[in-house]
Order: sequence, then C-alpha cells, then structure tokens
Amino acid sequence: MKYRHVVLIVILILVIDQALKFWIKTHMFMQQEFIIFPNWFRIHFIENEGMAYGLKFGGDFGKILLTTFRLVAVVVGFFYMKKLVREKYSNGLLICGSLILAGAAGNLIDSMFYGIIFNDSIGYEVAKFLPAGGGYGSFLHGRVVDMLYFPIYEGYLPKWVPFKGGDYFVFFRPVFNIADAAISTGVIAILLFQKRFFGRHLEVKEVKEVKADQAV
Repeated sequence: MKYRHVVLIVILILVIDQALKFWIKTHMFMQQEFIIFPNWFRIHFIENEGMAYGLKFGGDFGKILLTTFRLVAVVVGFFYMKKLVREKYSNGLLICGSLILAGAAGNLIDSMFYGIIFNDSIGYEVAKFLPAGGGYGSFLHGRVVDMLYFPIYEGYLPKWVPFKGGDYFVFFRPVFNIADAAISTGVIAILLFQKRFFGRHLEVKEVKEVKADQAV
C-alpha cells in the first residue's frame, strides 16, 4: 500500500462526511429527524461544541484548545502515516490509521470553519451557506454536526436490573457522524488486531536483520 492510497482514503471519507454534514445544515433545522428504519436508525440533527459523540471539554477556552490539538494531531498524523508506509507496515494498520486521520480531519473542518460559513439553526430556521450577515461564530469556534442515531432499544428496564431498574433506557443513545464512526472503527480494529498488525511487521523486520547479518 502506497502513501497516495492513504491520502485517497482520507479524501474519500472527508468527502462523504462533509457532503452529509453540508446537506444536513442546509436542509434540516435543529433537532429535526427522519426515520430511516423504524425502531433503530434515524437521521437526527444536532450540533456539539466538543469531542466525539457530544462530549464537552472546558468551555470556550477548551473549545479553542481542543480544535488546536486536532489541527496539530492531523498534521502530525499525515507525517506519521508516511513513516508507516515507508516502513512497510501492514495494509490493515494503514487503512485503520487512514480512517482515524480522516475522522479527525472531518471534525476539525467543522470546528475551524462552520462558525464562519453557516448561520445558526434556530427554531424551525434552516442554516444558510455563506449568509450575508455572517456566520454564527468565529474561526475555531464552529460546532460539529452530528446526525446518525441508532436507538436500537427504547423502553423501561425491568425492576430487577441493579441501580437502573424501572428507569427509561435508550441503547444506543449517542448521536454521531461519519467522522466519529471512522475514528471508532479504526481504533477498535487496531485494538482487536494489534498482534497481527504489529507482530507481522516485527517478524519481517527480524528476518531482514538476520539476512543482513548473514550477508556480512
């Protein structure tokens, strides 16, 4: 796998992620939703100030810090992926790394620019792209657009369930986006297959070192 393949994967994920977010922003108002598959999949428009799956971090200063950290991480990530390609790590690891890098870049674009290029979604108003009166925020103060919602189970838990018995429960509650999904998929796959990804590379490296010693 070559470095250009990494770049192509990142671009593909970014295009899908940003196209869906752009459509959501310009066609839906806040909290509006469309039911795709009854009882388990909906398009539900929300925005969040912070990390993946709606988590928050440190108010206004935290927002700037988080966005700056994302920017640095994305830049460093491209250089690191180039290093992995040069050292011939497995295609599986490179694909996972590309997914994580694409997801980080996707949410970074929201945080950096969406406050400038979109006005706010208030009430039943749909946001406009490049509004005459300016956007809802400044550079680095954009909100991340989320829309994928999978409430696979909704209902009251049985009384015998510890601590939460009798409470109304939703699984899976977080609303997320394509970028979040790419990051999660990449991280989970690396955790599950780390021995295969890294072990095979170490074996190849050891074989090369042995051959080099024998040649000497």
